[in-house]
Amino acid sequence: MTTIQMGYGRGALPFEFEGGRFEVLEPEEREERPLTDAEVGAAIDDPLDSQPLEEIISPGESVLIVVSDATRATGSAQVVNLLVRRLIALGVAPHALRIIFATGLHRQVTREEKAELLTPFIVQRVRTLAHDAADESRHVSLGETERGTPVELDRALFEHSHVILTGAVGFHYFAGFTGGRKSICPGLASKRTIEATHLRALDFERGVRRAGVGAGRLDGNAVHEECERIAAEAAPSFLINAATDERGRIIRLYAGDWRAAHRLACAEYADSHTIRIAGKRPVVVASAGGAPFDLNLIQAHKALEMASYACDDGGHLVLVAECGDGLGREDFLKWFESPDSRSLAARLRDFYEVNGQTAWSLLTKAERFRVHLVSNLPEEDVRRMRMNPARTVAEALARVEPDAPGYVLPRGAAFMPVVTR
Repeated sequence: MTTIQMGYGRGALPFEFEGGRFEVLEPEEREERPLTDAEVGAAIDDPLDSQPLEEIISPGESVLIVVSDATRATGSAQVVNLLVRRLIALGVAPHALRIIFATGLHRQVTREEKAELLTPFIVQRVRTLAHDAADESRHVSLGETERGTPVELDRALFEHSHVILTGAVGFHYFAGFTGGRKSICPGLASKRTIEATHLRALDFERGVRRAGVGAGRLDGNAVHEECERIAAEAAPSFLINAATDERGRIIRLYAGDWRAAHRLACAEYADSHTIRIAGKRPVVVASAGGAPFDLNLIQAHKALEMASYACDDGGHLVLVAECGDGLGREDFLKWFESPDSRSLAARLRDFYEVNGQTAWSLLTKAERFRVHLVSNLPEEDVRRMRMNPARTVAEALARVEPDAPGYVLPRGAAFMPVVTR
């Protein structure tokens, strides 16, 4: 008997199976230890396609540091602590430093989350700002892009001498990758701008994703290209993006030009986080990876996307995600009033909301596979979303053919299975 611990909130759920039935999809063991402060500092000192911070920042200038919210594991506590100390040493006064959380359409960051994301030391010494995508008075309007997208960004981006982006790189189910430009768009964009960029992910005529849009794709990805075009309006001075391990610790760091450093980070992440498989199987069991990846269903469903790449059509997908914060939006269930994904796509064409697209993504999975959700969500809510509720992996697998072979993705949001024939 083999036992795998599946991340579930801040703990884990055990998953036992007979040896040989399931193949665990994890990359080959690498000797990647967390970077020390000295190693993080050395990476910042050797930027890609950029001058070093010492030649960018002048004494007396002001700096806005952009930080991801609690739905991302970015190693921000280590990066921001070192960055703040360095900026002060370069002559930036503490009162001229600001940190803003790139929440996009997510909820505000709580006091406890601030301390965890930044360390109590930084929270006590540097002023933090909250982004509100729905507050029109908080945004600067910069016209429209060539594709007609309204460009509305948080005015804090234009009230400082320099903007420094921080974050982490990972797969994103339609923007290609996280990190980079996403710290500004959608992270610090208005609701109108966020919806207009995300709208480009769908081909409404066919009721499918637009060609070129998907996980691991940048070139030809209309969502990525539009977000990057809008982020350029803020003219970021520097970027620091990390790759993190299963505990959210930094194992690689990329610093420098906000486009070039992000591109390199994405390329190396894809190389180390793509898992090649010989073929699909009828059962895939995937954990979102525990906190913060399963904070709510809207975040956790990204692991379901990755799991679907390894599952036969009509097969079983088992998603393990605590969803301690619930669905992620109080009104999320309204989208499942649509009878099927095509009618939901038509509804989105007439009245678009970002979370409606997430619902569409979930509904397409429920139509292609039999989806089982191991979570703390109310069972009735799970059923309304066309999924089968369960409290343990064993309960979910009791509905599956006893000898059906499958795959296990212990960190479902982090690794992308790709069939190679």
